[in-house]
Amino acid sequence: MKTIIEPFRIKSVEPIRMTTRAERARLIRESHFNLFGLHSDDVLIDLLTDSGTGAMSAAQWGAVMRGDESYAGSPSFFRFRDAVQNLMPFRHIIPTHQGRAAEAILFSIFGGPGRVIPSNTHFDTTRGNIEASGALAHDLVIAEGRDPASEHPFKGNMDIARLDAYLAEHGDAVPVVMLTITNNAGGGQPVSLENIRAVAATARAHGKPFFIDGCRFAENAWFIKTREPGQQDRSIPEIVRDCFADADGMTMSAKKDGFANIGGWLALNDDDLAEQARAHLIRTEGFPTYGGLSGRDLEAIAQGLSEIVDEDYLRYRIRTNEYIVERLSAMGVPVVRPAGGHAVFIDARGWLTHIDPLSYPGQALAVALYEIGGIRSCEIGTVMFGRQPDGTEVPAAMDLVRLAIPRRTYTQSHADFIVEAFGELAEMRDSLRGYRIAWEPKLMRHFTCRFEKLAG
Repeated sequence: MKTIIEPFRIKSVEPIRMTTRAERARLIRESHFNLFGLHSDDVLIDLLTDSGTGAMSAAQWGAVMRGDESYAGSPSFFRFRDAVQNLMPFRHIIPTHQGRAAEAILFSIFGGPGRVIPSNTHFDTTRGNIEASGALAHDLVIAEGRDPASEHPFKGNMDIARLDAYLAEHGDAVPVVMLTITNNAGGGQPVSLENIRAVAATARAHGKPFFIDGCRFAENAWFIKTREPGQQDRSIPEIVRDCFADADGMTMSAKKDGFANIGGWLALNDDDLAEQARAHLIRTEGFPTYGGLSGRDLEAIAQGLSEIVDEDYLRYRIRTNEYIVERLSAMGVPVVRPAGGHAVFIDARGWLTHIDPLSYPGQALAVALYEIGGIRSCEIGTVMFGRQPDGTEVPAAMDLVRLAIPRRTYTQSHADFIVEAFGELAEMRDSLRGYRIAWEPKLMRHFTCRFEKLAG
């Protein structure tokens, strides 16, 4: 069938407040043109992030009711731990309130001045936690991963030759090798199982531990199943286990492929590292059997992990993104191809060629999309990644706008509305103007900085 149907029925709904274009122009101006500053009830379709914004299932809500809130030794923790280890065979599972807390703990151990940490592409909170420790984060994605139009099936892959040379050059300054699946900052592009194994082997050859940021592990496994030779007849759980089999640990935000509204974990195989991590956890998050989460949250994650690997859901999830990408491409809107797992990425630099990268074409596009259609998106480009640790600013590798699709939240008509909004945007794109940053914090500026529109 050509029609995409949601593989679920809707039992509860939330009303959307229908704003006018004039209202939205005022609201975004009052937010200093930063979409993070908007009130969510002033947004029609919220595609700012897919993190924690999905709808939980009836089974998850049922699991919430049996959450046990014991401070230590809760049965909810053990159900959570077993659900994680069923897919990711690590010795130590340390719950945290979300993924960035797991990153903060990890880089309190591995970070520090003089250290450098490679990845395919570090995302914003990963890079922020690395830089906050005094270390530097470097990206080694393959060349195709920096080309929005490339149809390479695994554009999230790390460049193995560059990684090998990097580890040889930096030696003891490298405490750990990271890999993000899928590669969010690179357009939601997947990493092949072959590449995961090659990164692990290269890290091991240089005596370095290998960690995976696994936030979207199930979507990545779906791409492996459908695109990588020899994987088509294997189940998603089998592929997921293979993805983590050669890793020494992982960080995870359960707000993505955990189908939960909050939560995450740090997983490790090394006993000494786990002891250090738990000491940090107790100081900043909570006891090791709850780690900043309620028993209810642990139960929701445990149930969500059994649902996220369902192939009917994953087929629908990826096909929805493909549908939007196909419609936008037919309209002449440049998008990152092939479609990623959790989001549609617009090549703002390629579409708004009249706006210099240092005038933030991604931000210009994101603001205009909100004004026209009430759609909140996120700039993934020079605003997010342009400022360097020494304070200088350079254009990011790409200037993208991410339309992150919350899980089980919007329907086919919402997808069509998004496409229609781009049709209106296409008629006025040449009149869009860039922005300058009027104020910014020292780290992760995109969350709270203030913009001013440049004169026409």
